[in-house]
Amino acid sequence: MISLKTLYVKNGLDGNNDSIELLLEDGKIKAVGSKLEVEAKETLDLRSKAYVSAGWIDDHTHCYEKLTLYYDDPDKIGYLTGVTTVIDAGSTGADNISDFYKITRNKITNVYAMINVSRTGILEQNELGDLEKIQFGPLKNEVGEHPDFIIGMKARISKSVVVGNGVKPLLLAKEFQKRLEKKLPLMVHVGTNPPELSEIMAVMDSGDIMTHCYNGKKNGILDQNREIKPFVKEGLAKGIIFDIGHGTDSFNFQTAQTAIKNNIQAQSLSTDIYHTNRQCGPVYNMATCIEKMLYLGYEMTQILPMITTIPAKNFNLNTKGKLEAGYDADLTIFEINKGTKQLRDSNGNIKTTNTLINPIYSVVGGNVYSIGE
Repeated sequence: MISLKTLYVKNGLDGNNDSIELLLEDGKIKAVGSKLEVEAKETLDLRSKAYVSAGWIDDHTHCYEKLTLYYDDPDKIGYLTGVTTVIDAGSTGADNISDFYKITRNKITNVYAMINVSRTGILEQNELGDLEKIQFGPLKNEVGEHPDFIIGMKARISKSVVVGNGVKPLLLAKEFQKRLEKKLPLMVHVGTNPPELSEIMAVMDSGDIMTHCYNGKKNGILDQNREIKPFVKEGLAKGIIFDIGHGTDSFNFQTAQTAIKNNIQAQSLSTDIYHTNRQCGPVYNMATCIEKMLYLGYEMTQILPMITTIPAKNFNLNTKGKLEAGYDADLTIFEINKGTKQLRDSNGNIKTTNTLINPIYSVVGGNVYSIGE
């Protein structure tokens, strides 16, 4: 790590292959242009061989290290992989989110959290199976205690989580969302039924985020004939945000291809990463997820907003996600190389790509971290 007060990033490329240079000062972006004439304490010369984007934001991770189901070290899924900001998606609830906050203060990666509507968080798979655990008072208190850390709410609405409660936990989550003084975005995990996806999307509003949008499950967006279910387009039209949320079980190439063919576009790209699918796949890291989106036909100019400006907007991270003066000095510097690699989805389907994404530097708050050293 090189700790700097001023850094000149020289001879970089943007997503359009145009030249880009930046001056970073005291943790903020000071200047941006195709060619800068500036002085800085240190210079990072990319020699027109590496791309520069705003720091990648992964808006669906699990990184509270004290859990036993889904957990990881925020830095192992963060700056060490090119991701400068991670948002934990409901690993903790009112009972343990303060402890999670304390742990994250020692991390290099920027860490934020969605609070689980169950006060226990994901101590067990069925955290929404007991409605007594869904309490507004403790949730409100924690949101008030950590307003700059808790930036969203999470409700996992699938059979193994809600047990026999159907959409009742989601209805409570929506009630809580409306009662909070500061409205928080709500991310909803979808999976096996009951409840039905149609019931879930009927409750969701504009600005709510449906993660695992391209899963290959029977309760997903495709019907038994592998066609888009009618209510899916209606949900997209009313403003529900579709998030990839790859995960161990929630990304299917065929579902994604069918959706894209029918103009059902995901707005944000997230990994749903934790220690197991980081180490054993099929997720591994954000770069691998980007490679999968490229395979599906997305362009880098489409993908980069999905991991920068769009999640920043969705979660009100108003100083992140853009390469503009005044924004946080968080950058991801990466190479796009030719090479052969097999990509596996959550159902074991294999595709081969010839385009590889290799992050080489993370810049967090103006500090440069070389990846892989």
